[in-house]
Amino acid sequence: MANKIFHSAADALEGLLFDGMTIVAGGFGLCGIPENCIAAIRDSGVRGLTIVSNNAGVDGFGLGLLLESRQVAKMISSYVGENREFERQYLAGELELEFCPQGTLAERMRAGGAGIPGFYTRTGVGTVVAEGKEHREFDGKTYILERGIVADLAIVKAWRADPFGNLVYRKTARNFNPMAATAGRVTVAEVEEIVPEGGLDPDCIHTPSVFVKRLFAGTFEKRIEQRTVRRREAAAA
Repeated sequence: MANKIFHSAADALEGLLFDGMTIVAGGFGLCGIPENCIAAIRDSGVRGLTIVSNNAGVDGFGLGLLLESRQVAKMISSYVGENREFERQYLAGELELEFCPQGTLAERMRAGGAGIPGFYTRTGVGTVVAEGKEHREFDGKTYILERGIVADLAIVKAWRADPFGNLVYRKTARNFNPMAATAGRVTVAEVEEIVPEGGLDPDCIHTPSVFVKRLFAGTFEKRIEQRTVRRREAAAA
């Protein structure tokens, strides 16, 4: 078995990064994001990136770090409403944006990982999402062609891994990670714990090891994206 375990994000990403590359990142909001890999990509100084992710992080954390350092040239995302720097760059014409409906984005990742170059969907028909895309009718209904996504690199965050690279995600941190893990020519996984061989129930593995080329155990801040609390007097009432 080839050794897939590395000491850190920087070690795991060594030799994989280059200017102008496309990176698929797992996560949803700040839940289950590969925060160690994102920080290492920022520190590498690589530029002109196309980032495929459900969202763009927040100011000062997650993918927001790469926006602040001006390393991102294009985002392919579903939701970008939590990041003021993203808004500023986009409105100033400094950042290219391709909006993609959330379910379509997940399927584009899954299709790319399955070797499917494209698929038809009704989502987005009659909106700006459909502009410039092939339209076809099936059973009297109009569909648009969406392309599968295969990136130069996929970065994902999991709960546990074994030395082979089998991954288990925890609860909602599963989100986009399983699809993203299949959509990279090379996939790097950061995990909370690496268990010994045989330490994972085979029936509970979410991402098989065949998709994972490198992994490491990271440390995680796990920020809360939006903290909502009651005022003390309201709580007492």
